[in-house]
Amino acid sequence: MEESITQIIEKNAAVRNWSLKTQREKGDSLVEGCVVNLPEHTTVNVRQNSLEDLVRVWNQWDSDTRGIFTGRYGDIAHLITIRVDEQLIQAMVRFWDPAYQCFTFNQEDMTPTIEEYAALLRIDNVQFGKIYVKEPKPLTFRKKLVRLTDMTDAWAEKQIKKKNETVCIPWSSLRESVLSHPDILKRVNLFALVIYGLVIFPRVLGHIEVAVFDFFERLKQGVNPVPTILAETFRSLSTCRRVGKGRFIGCAQLLNV
Repeated sequence: MEESITQIIEKNAAVRNWSLKTQREKGDSLVEGCVVNLPEHTTVNVRQNSLEDLVRVWNQWDSDTRGIFTGRYGDIAHLITIRVDEQLIQAMVRFWDPAYQCFTFNQEDMTPTIEEYAALLRIDNVQFGKIYVKEPKPLTFRKKLVRLTDMTDAWAEKQIKKKNETVCIPWSSLRESVLSHPDILKRVNLFALVIYGLVIFPRVLGHIEVAVFDFFERLKQGVNPVPTILAETFRSLSTCRRVGKGRFIGCAQLLNV
């Protein structure tokens, strides 16, 4: 039986009271004497990948293909339709507190949570307590690329690039496979990979980095992607705030929702 909105509000109030009581009793969670010196001004680059190609692919798919995709990967495709307000993200970074990992607006603290992101992405076919840990002996990038695309070793070797010390592959190299691979499941999997690489973990514009391939491979084992998505968002927010500049490389779409 679903809880009424009144019951939910009462529970939230109880949690808030418990949190305030615990903080008063136990004090600050930071190390005593910790001093955080943050830049007064913050300039953040929130440049995003162009997602027009992905929107076109999604619009071309029939309901059956979309259903297969959603059944496997939840609602991550909705992210490609969200327009990022760059000025909003830039403003939000200024209010981010790296020490407490939250946005502080006057006396109010706010932060994205695993539960919120899980609800937004609606990824159901995972083990929620199973988080991503990089494999100690992963397959080479080339072998993973071959397995995902069914292309040759020679083709894969030719597509692998290095951008700013990051090993990656251009989205343009995968576009044809996403559009016309004869295996519908391959098309679905590659489309999901590209969303993770261009939208959720957009480290190198126009490219999907090798770390995303490693992460994507683990999703097949029921890994819950949400903690990693949230951790990367927190890491990027904290880096930009501490340095006072830089490029935000978390998932800006989720912060805009």
